[in-house]
Amino acid sequence: MDEFFNISSQHDTTQAVINDCVKQLEASPAEANFGFIYATDTMTPVFPELVKQCKEVTGIEHWIGTIGLGVIAPDLELYDMPAVSIMLANFDENEFTIVPSISRSSDIAPNLHWPRQFTTNFGILHGDPFNEQTQNLIEDIQQQIDNGFIVGGLTASRDKHYQVANDVVSGGISGVLFSENINVITNLSQGCRPVGEKHMITKAQENVAFTLDKKPALDVLMRDMQINDYQELDKKSSEVYVGMCIPDSDKRDYTIRNLVGLDPEHSIFAINDYLNEGDEIVFCKRTVQTAVDDMQHMLDNIAGRLKNKPKGGIYISCLGRGREQFGNDSEEVKMIQKTLGDFPLTGFFANGEIHHNKLYGYTGVLTLFI
Repeated sequence: MDEFFNISSQHDTTQAVINDCVKQLEASPAEANFGFIYATDTMTPVFPELVKQCKEVTGIEHWIGTIGLGVIAPDLELYDMPAVSIMLANFDENEFTIVPSISRSSDIAPNLHWPRQFTTNFGILHGDPFNEQTQNLIEDIQQQIDNGFIVGGLTASRDKHYQVANDVVSGGISGVLFSENINVITNLSQGCRPVGEKHMITKAQENVAFTLDKKPALDVLMRDMQINDYQELDKKSSEVYVGMCIPDSDKRDYTIRNLVGLDPEHSIFAINDYLNEGDEIVFCKRTVQTAVDDMQHMLDNIAGRLKNKPKGGIYISCLGRGREQFGNDSEEVKMIQKTLGDFPLTGFFANGEIHHNKLYGYTGVLTLFI
């Protein structure tokens, strides 16, 4: 089974989606032994039943997946209504290990069981956004595996936060680790454009920046963004984001955070994360055009590394992207196939995206099996 197998379904009722998925999966390749499954959160009440029936009709034991506010198919973004996107593959069972639901760092080592020693590890993980240890778990898993690189995303649901790690689980972080013999290419799109240079946080308290490079923080922001007065700042504030720079990286590697408060009288601003003195930030502009440009840059980069059409792919995008930023006609996902060609693709719109060992926001993370 060289090619992956892909189905999707969207209907008015959850039962109609389950029935449609089961019918389509009857045509799945007999050699398929691994499934990726993503469902919109309107499917949450029946998600365990959906997974159960998918396992029964395919005979596949190994599954990973989760719930999103939207799901992704090869050329479609499916929202609001009950919808499911599934991709099946065939992997040598000696080349992957399922990561069960882990909610504490102390549970990582006892619960990871490799069929053999992997030289390198590539992980696809799904996490619960309400577990306060999620960021630490991502970092700890990456530290405890040899030469590991992790991608994934956080469940996005207005109901229960289900994940799949062979069975339906919740509350922790779960997924799969692949060996060096499963070839992948991955990259992320930030959707933003850095403006100006990096700045050191020289005075901060909790989430409030007082000075950057020993200068009033809000003055530095306005200078970099070429904003002349506070009225203009108020109009453009929705386009301004703060990039928390990853240590020892270039200016393009940062985690995006929102502005949540501006105080012109004291020239300070606040973001939705803690600020640590001595860390670096870079201001970023986020518009429809910066998102499209950065997405195309990411896709062109991947296209330059590809020798053949991908066997299959997983795209995990922020719930603030998709129709919220690219348009209502699945434009974000269509960009992938326009640049890279037609191939099986699944994924979801997440409440936070994982790339390497960091939790990002407003990003799109594309992984291709080659």
